[in-house]
Amino acid sequence: MMAKSLVGPIPILFRPPYSHTTNSLITPLHFSFSARHVTFSAAPMSTPATAATTIHPSFEILGGAHHRFLPALPHLSRPYRPFPLLAANRHLETIFAAFFRSIPDVRLRRECLRTHEGGAVALDWVAGDDRRLPPDSPVLILLPGLTGGSEDSYVRHMLIRARSNGWRVVVFNSRGCGDSPVTTPQFYSASFLGDMREVVSHVTARYPNANLYGVGWSLGANILVRYLGQESHNCPLSGAVSLCNPFNLVVADEDFRKGFNIIYDKALSKALCKIFKKHALLFEDMGGEYNIPMAANAKSVREFDDGLTRVSFGFKSVDEYYSNSSSSDSIKHVKTPLLCIQAANDPIAPNRGIPREDIKENPNCLLVVTPKGGHLGWVAGDEAPLGAPWTDPLVMDFIQHLERDAITARETNCNPGSKEALYHLEV
Repeated sequence: MMAKSLVGPIPILFRPPYSHTTNSLITPLHFSFSARHVTFSAAPMSTPATAATTIHPSFEILGGAHHRFLPALPHLSRPYRPFPLLAANRHLETIFAAFFRSIPDVRLRRECLRTHEGGAVALDWVAGDDRRLPPDSPVLILLPGLTGGSEDSYVRHMLIRARSNGWRVVVFNSRGCGDSPVTTPQFYSASFLGDMREVVSHVTARYPNANLYGVGWSLGANILVRYLGQESHNCPLSGAVSLCNPFNLVVADEDFRKGFNIIYDKALSKALCKIFKKHALLFEDMGGEYNIPMAANAKSVREFDDGLTRVSFGFKSVDEYYSNSSSSDSIKHVKTPLLCIQAANDPIAPNRGIPREDIKENPNCLLVVTPKGGHLGWVAGDEAPLGAPWTDPLVMDFIQHLERDAITARETNCNPGSKEALYHLEV
């Protein structure tokens, strides 16, 4: 009789190999060694996305993570079919979506979060979800675009879809947006990530057993991607989606001041001035480089940023502010699974500003570019023209896929004897 090992079985764990020719995981073998013989057996493996998705040529798809995520996105196998007539002009689609898309009715519960330096942001939760959902339900943080908030149609549609799938959803209304209070002489900006960090920390502390995800649109997407890049390996989010991200703010600013885009520029600057005038007393007697009259009566977003934003956040010029606040520079540092969805004809988030090379080289990123869509439009799909944007099912498939993987990983870690995703070698 052979003597037993003094230390007992020694498990050696390693990940199964990946076949680059078949784009699938190779079924591992389970090795069992004893003093007398060696036995081999095939270990079962759960791979929710083993079959490759055939991508329709109407999309531009690239990214270092395409092998990982494309099988989970079946919507991309069908052609992108914009709603007739509306998609004939990118401005028509953009304006139609902004003014005529339905706004789902949902009761929200507001929580005002005081930041460490005295500011405040408003978090809108779905009323009753604390009673309806278990504490480990995944949490989705929504970041609207510039001057946007929880009342915007694209935000509401995503909120409703995620909630119907059992997700806890919270809308992050930045300072002054969505009637969020302004308590200090400082608004939010594309460069400032302090509020984002505090919101994520607050939500994590409240639901410590839940996985957190983020979805951002336009400027909210820019802030989200910059946050992912700065946090990098330490990011608490389990996944994120960026939509209509301007990425390169210098390029976006150049296009913003051309042709019909001036209409959007005037509309957004008017919205910024409206928010500012509600809280103008906070900015009385501000010295230094502040130009309060310019900010209060800005005719363009650039004027508002020059008079107020870039000074508040310590930039010497508007161009320096835009250059240093662009999320295009953050992509290479993103370690969190990230899906970026853009429209090739977006008038506000230019196609030429997308950091394609960095996305292509990052194994955590996937880019989907639709041929049409305008800005925050995407009037296509089963719910067009008045219902949810075409992007919503795609976003949901992506984060649901990540959540399933997270649950599987958690269960595997809790069960070291599981043979689903790891080799086990016993000596």
